[in-house]
Amino acid sequence: MSELLELLERRASRADAAPALAGLDSALTAHELLLQLAELRYELRAAKPRCVALLADNGPHWALVDLACQLEGICLVPMPTFFSEAQLHHLLASAGVDLVFCEDPLARRLPQLRRLAPGFGALPAGLSAYPVQAGSRPRMPPGTTKITFTSGSTGDPRGVCLSFEQCLAVACSLRDAIGIERPRHLSILPLSTLLENIGGLYVPLLAGGTSVMIPTAELGMQGSSGLNAETFLAQLDRLQPNTLILVPQLLSVLDTALAAGWRAPASLRFVAVGGARVAPELVARVRDHGLPVYEGYGLSECASVVSLNRPGADRPGTSGRVLPHVQVRSRKGELEVSGNTFLGYLDQPDSWQRELVRTGDLGAVDEDGFLTVAGRRKHLIISSFGRNISPEWVESELLAGNEFSQAVVLGEGRPHCAALLHPWDAGLSDSQVQLAVDRANQRLPDYARIGCWLRLATPLSASDGFLTDNGRPRRGRIASAFSVALDSLYKINKERLVS
Repeated sequence: MSELLELLERRASRADAAPALAGLDSALTAHELLLQLAELRYELRAAKPRCVALLADNGPHWALVDLACQLEGICLVPMPTFFSEAQLHHLLASAGVDLVFCEDPLARRLPQLRRLAPGFGALPAGLSAYPVQAGSRPRMPPGTTKITFTSGSTGDPRGVCLSFEQCLAVACSLRDAIGIERPRHLSILPLSTLLENIGGLYVPLLAGGTSVMIPTAELGMQGSSGLNAETFLAQLDRLQPNTLILVPQLLSVLDTALAAGWRAPASLRFVAVGGARVAPELVARVRDHGLPVYEGYGLSECASVVSLNRPGADRPGTSGRVLPHVQVRSRKGELEVSGNTFLGYLDQPDSWQRELVRTGDLGAVDEDGFLTVAGRRKHLIISSFGRNISPEWVESELLAGNEFSQAVVLGEGRPHCAALLHPWDAGLSDSQVQLAVDRANQRLPDYARIGCWLRLATPLSASDGFLTDNGRPRRGRIASAFSVALDSLYKINKERLVS
């Protein structure tokens, strides 16, 4: 029996009336959650699916399906609602899914769902079960109970195979590191994101708290990269969470709001941010306004979080102290992780049973166990002067001033870096943009400074192929699409310098 199930049973035996899961208009105590899980697990045992896919927005119904599959040892494939139809089809086909649980309004995105599967009366309202004719039976590592698909920077999404035990190992480390009893966590990121799945569902339940999960649109989210800031702030004020997980883009939204006079809810005690480097100046600024932000680092191949800053072990500018369930070392400048590595990639047996994950991230671990990430090895820019530059580092400095919603730095083989910039305020003049770039340059060595920049008329997005599903830039595609404009910028800048 898993530790999570034992804790839920103990909580139910105390007749704890506090909700374990809370949705938009419903809530479940630990006792009610266990009853619904027992019914759904019984129906899953009768149906005997090999691999289940889940396509649904955030809510208690998502958590019920996830927990039932994990406790039954059935492989679950969370399907991000912001994936394209081609990506969703790829997930179903490559994982050999034979049963889909789908939120009714989303069923039209999967035209192959033609008839309902019988015998699933225990499914939460709004979800339906559909049998799928699996075209193949892909090879997956023994013990796989979750496949999280990550698109990376190019190509089709790749399936990372994990066990429930591996996910719980991360959740237990996070619970102990954060140290908040009975937290009220608000899931902002999609639960199909591994980080939110573990940090927003498993951690609060393990800590005896409440996981609040409402549809992302109700929080102001629009697809994978859009946001209605007014709605987002209003929901934070209304729901009064203790903990949140943010990506840097959302932290920038809160930074802008705080500067404009918004006050963070007094209930907030721990706000984790990860997914990309965050400048120490930004962290310091939002903390000064009362937002308890702590940066962390992780990757899917290690079941998400590897290191985290937290009260009592906090060093801004780093990604925190390495958590006890893993070990990290830097070899030839690249971070390598062991101790809780993934089972392997779907249908790639040569990747199975690896004891070490080479992350592809440049970084180091200091003598106190704090991890610093410099950027991706494959993204490293080598200037025409032979200097190595991490674009993520320069981008974080450009974003630290909060004038820009997006900054992408390029410059391979060039004498200096160039930046593609999209300001938050469309009315920001070019001279104001230059002043913001100048301020960032003052914090950078001369070889990493921005020598020229291009203003983006519209933000880059996943739908146009320039961002991954988790908001990271597809640098090759961006460099190719803007090559002519950048060539012109470099030419103009060269002429200006020699004139």
